[in-house]
Amino acid sequence: MTTSRSNMIKSIFLAATMLATGSAAWAGQAPGALSAPDIPISHHDRVYAAEQFSNTVSVTDPVDNKLLGVIRLGDPQPGNFSPLYKGQVLVHGMGFSPDHRTLAVVSIGSNSVTFIDTATNAVKHTTYVGRSPHEAFYTPDGKEVWVTVRGENYISVIDAKSFAEKSRITTPNGPGMQIFSPDGKYGYICSSFNPETDVVAVAEHKIIATVKQESPFCPNIAATPDGNQVWFTLKDVGRIQVFDAKPPFNLIKTINTGPITNHVNFAHTAKGTFAYVTVGGLNLVKVFRTDDFSQVAAIPVGNLPHGVWPSGDGTRIYVGLENADALAAIDTATNSVVANVPVGQAPQAIAYVPNAAPNPDDRQNLQALGVAGQVAHLSLTSKDGARDGKAPTSVSLFDQGLIQILQASVTGLQPKQKYVLALAERGDGTGPLQPLAAFMTNPAGSAIVNAAGPIRQIVDQPTAAAKRYLVIAAGDAAMPGEAVQIEAQ
Repeated sequence: MTTSRSNMIKSIFLAATMLATGSAAWAGQAPGALSAPDIPISHHDRVYAAEQFSNTVSVTDPVDNKLLGVIRLGDPQPGNFSPLYKGQVLVHGMGFSPDHRTLAVVSIGSNSVTFIDTATNAVKHTTYVGRSPHEAFYTPDGKEVWVTVRGENYISVIDAKSFAEKSRITTPNGPGMQIFSPDGKYGYICSSFNPETDVVAVAEHKIIATVKQESPFCPNIAATPDGNQVWFTLKDVGRIQVFDAKPPFNLIKTINTGPITNHVNFAHTAKGTFAYVTVGGLNLVKVFRTDDFSQVAAIPVGNLPHGVWPSGDGTRIYVGLENADALAAIDTATNSVVANVPVGQAPQAIAYVPNAAPNPDDRQNLQALGVAGQVAHLSLTSKDGARDGKAPTSVSLFDQGLIQILQASVTGLQPKQKYVLALAERGDGTGPLQPLAAFMTNPAGSAIVNAAGPIRQIVDQPTAAAKRYLVIAAGDAAMPGEAVQIEAQ
């Protein structure tokens, strides 16, 4: 069979698949309408992850859970420090168009939204917005892309055809993320700096209602496919809140989930609609019914689960593991992990896009992981042996060449207290400490802590005389106190 004939058959197959699913593009799973039919998993589907420290977007085939390659949007440190640098920095947020042909990728450090053609993996355009954008999502009609500009106080509304900003919607400082009702009537915007979620009439770009958040730090929000509920996460206090997706937008439920509660999304199955919540501090995905809010599962997935997204038929949930550089695939029938896929450094938002690839064999514009696949993992344990022997803090050292970016997912400390991540001369945490990063815990006694330097070379030294040990000590960098967590041996 010739190549042209093979491609023609694949195109006919894809067109038939799209016709079989009807006019609705979202396949009956979040963030689309429940009335749309499911799309079975196929080699035309893609799972994308936005990877914050390698500045890549990984591309995975969900049939065999195989990494196909990465789309490189930027360089690692220190190359991205140059004043002449033109790539993206801190690749983080992700959304996709209703026709599944365009991926919108937000980079926090370079204040950008990169639009990628899903058929060719090529960058179509990059739009620069205000300070520290966080997430970008298409309106259900596909005409606009709304970007939360978290470092300022507005939503940047981008025209989906020209990729130019057409207007702004003013919000309280720090809009964290937005999502839309499946019918496209309402936009829901939670805040990362203010205890308020705003409801916007999409057609008028006007705020019509507000919903009180129990804390000011919401990183993620999602609407159920039936259009009845909106769920948002509160990362600092470890909770989920649920409110009515329709007027008068009343709060319905608050659920305690656990430290570093990151993202939420839904899978609709024969047994009902279920919310899957990533709880980073517990390395779990918790599963709740949306009818009575009962918890039905707690799934161990690996270090620091972050982004979460359902397959087009709801049979799987994919989870980005921020401190494990992997995607975990969950079978929703058994609520168990059935595969792990190596991806780039510190995956944040992910997206499962059915029928993204007209030619499933096309690998153009994809690169190998390279340095993005190099990482070392450590853990810190409580010095007094608390938490039943479980390490409360996981540490990843992401290679950037000669240096590493350290990221620690810290739990098990006192709430709202000052601590220091430091290097100690001895494994028990005694002796002089060299501070790496000072931080304050959130109300749940947890934190995400970052540092940069040749840290792997120091903590992985083969000789005891040169080696240093990671610890967490009470106090601040000027005067650190006694170590409370020490490196696991």
